[in-house]
Order: sequence, then structure tokens, then C-alpha cells
Amino acid sequence: MRRGFLIGTKWPALLLLALSEVAAMALWFSASAVLPVLTAQYDLSPFQQSLFTSAVQVGFVCGSLVSAFFGLADRLDARRFFSGAAIIAALANAGLLLVEPTSPIVPLFRFITGAAMAGVYPVGMKMAASWAKGDMGLLVGLLVGALTLGSAAPHLFNAMGGLDWRFTLGTASMSAVAAAVSIHFFTMGPNVTAAPRFRPDNMLWAWRIKPLRLANFGYLGHMWELYAMWAWIGVFLSASFELWGAGNGNVGDDSATAAKLATFATIGAGAVGCLAGGYLADRIGRTALTMAAMTVSGVCALTVGLLFGASPWLLVPLCIVWGISIVADSAQFSAAVAELSNRFLVGTMLTLQTAVGFTLTLVTIHLMPVWVESLGWHYAFMPLAIGPFLGVVAMWRLRLHRDSHRMAGGRR
Repeated sequence: MRRGFLIGTKWPALLLLALSEVAAMALWFSASAVLPVLTAQYDLSPFQQSLFTSAVQVGFVCGSLVSAFFGLADRLDARRFFSGAAIIAALANAGLLLVEPTSPIVPLFRFITGAAMAGVYPVGMKMAASWAKGDMGLLVGLLVGALTLGSAAPHLFNAMGGLDWRFTLGTASMSAVAAAVSIHFFTMGPNVTAAPRFRPDNMLWAWRIKPLRLANFGYLGHMWELYAMWAWIGVFLSASFELWGAGNGNVGDDSATAAKLATFATIGAGAVGCLAGGYLADRIGRTALTMAAMTVSGVCALTVGLLFGASPWLLVPLCIVWGISIVADSAQFSAAVAELSNRFLVGTMLTLQTAVGFTLTLVTIHLMPVWVESLGWHYAFMPLAIGPFLGVVAMWRLRLHRDSHRMAGGRR
């Protein structure tokens, strides 16, 4: 592509990258967003419901581990890697339209979608970091905010499409194709480095270096909570709105549509948290911001179920606070890893971090139905608070480490 067609100045390039990320990441929860409709129409079991999300997580983990092992995020052209991955993911997602939702091939399509996402999310963060100059937290926050909006988008598509779950899946696939095209107009920033020599043991840096290890432990605490909430908040709100509506004579499509819009608002509000968190972390420090955010989100996990079946005017504001706080810190774990890593291995370290974190999400995504069954919706989210509270401990220890001055210009 000729240079004249590329966007080569910082903020226009980053805006293009963010929009491409939003469009591609719509695939992640495209199937999860239509779970209430699919469950009603096809009588899906709790395990089948979990697979719609967890198969993506497994695929992402496998794709990320392969990418990290071969250093693909640091050795391949970022735009081509992103574009090719988005196309593969879009085709796999569209494949769901060709089979029944109860088909055993559905988890395979979702697995392929997740594996391809390993070429979109971590690569996008590296692309953003190539433009960083004293604003790493904000730039990575911009990318994670885009991921958040992309993850929320299927719930908006779902509300627009009514009961037609095929509309949501088809729109998400077309959105990813658009991302695959638009990313070719992006230009890498001045911080891009030459590709390192292939060494599989580069992956071990994430655990050998104590500051990196602590940053990754903080990220694991965050991930214990995040994707289980994102995957199940729509089902929770749908059930809560239905219960409240039945007691107030407001049942049917109005209650269902309101729940979908509330889910979009809850997850989508996280984009605001990502940007605000990135801005603040560059000024008050990575560890200070992450500890504050995890404390708020942990409290929300403990209390949100107590409002199950209550008025949406009470429940939704708390969910939005949770949606903002639960992801406000996400980018800062990645920013910390980028700052604490060897600059030639930033892509590999980010990819490995996300691979391990998304492996953990499989546990809580599949435990949520168990907790709902045994504890009920009033208490099912409470175990998620364990993660952020342990994450606070890890980030406090990182704050005390001598190398913490390398983050956020010395602001830790």
C-alpha cells in the first residue's frame, strides 16, 4: 500500500486503531449476547451456555501461546497479522449461521474465533504502545476501551435485532471484516523495534523477573472477575428484569429489550473507565490506580446480587459502576508489563500475559452456573471478589519493589 494512503500521525492513527479494535472485538461476545434467546428456543444446558464463551477463551489462550512461543507479535508485520486474524475470526463466527446452536461443531467455530483474536487484541496493544511517549497508560487504555466497546457491541446489535439472533452474529462478522480492511491504513509509531531472534525461552522472562511476575499476578486477580462478569451479567440482568417486571405487571419484550440495553450500558461503560484509568494512572501511578479500581469492583461483586429482582433504577447504576471499575485497571497491567519488559519483547510479554489471564477466566466462566445453582443470583457473583482483593496484594508488593519507578515515569 502506498505511503500516501497511510495515516501516519499519532492521534489519527490511534483513532483508526481503536475503531478497528472495536469492530473486530465485536466477535468475542457475539454468541454470548444471544444466549437468553438461544436458551429459550433450543433449551441449552448450563454447560452448553458456558461453552459459547469459554470456547472462545480456550481458543484465545491456545492462539496466544502459539504466538508467544514463536514471537509472532514481534516478528510479523502487525497490520497484516491483525487483518488476517480478523478475517479468519469473522469467517468462523459466520459459520455459526450454518449450523444449529446445539451442534457439537459450535464450540469449534467459537474456538477458532478465539484463536484468531490472539492476532487482534495483543497485537493492537503493541501497535498502540509504538506511539507512547509518557502516556503509555492512556494509549493502552484507549485500546482496552476499544476492546470493551467491541465486547459490548453485540448486546446493542442484539437489542436492535430483536429476537433474531442471526442478525447479531452476521453484523459482528461484517464488523470484523471492516476492521481487517481499515487496519491497513494504520502506521506504526516511532517506538517500533526490530524483530528479535527466535528464542522459545523468551517466554520465561514473565516469571523470572519479579516485577513482571507481580504485575502478572495482579492481572490474574483482575481476570478472575472480569470475563465471568461480562459473560453472565446479561443473563443476570435478564432474569432480574423479568422477576421485577412480573411483580409490577411489566413482562414480555419491553423487559427483555431493557435488559439488553442495560447489559450494553454496563459493559460499554467500561470504555470510560479505561480512558479515565489510563489518564489517571499516568499521573498517580499504575499500582495506585489498579488497587483502587480492584477495591471498587470487588465491593460491587459482593453487593450487586443483593439487588437481584429490585428496581432497575437501583440495580443498573450499581452495574454501571461495576462495569467502569472492573476494567478501569485492565490496561494498566499491560502498560506495566510493557514498561517493565525488554523493549524487543513487548509483544511477546503482552501476548503471554493475556494467554495466562484468559486461561484463568475459564474457571470462573464455568463456575458461575454452579454458583447460580447452589447460591442463587443473590450470592453467585460474590466469589468473584476473591480475585481483585488478591490482585490488590500483588500490586501493593509491586509498588514496594525498587523497579516500580520504571512505570508511569516514576509514579509507580
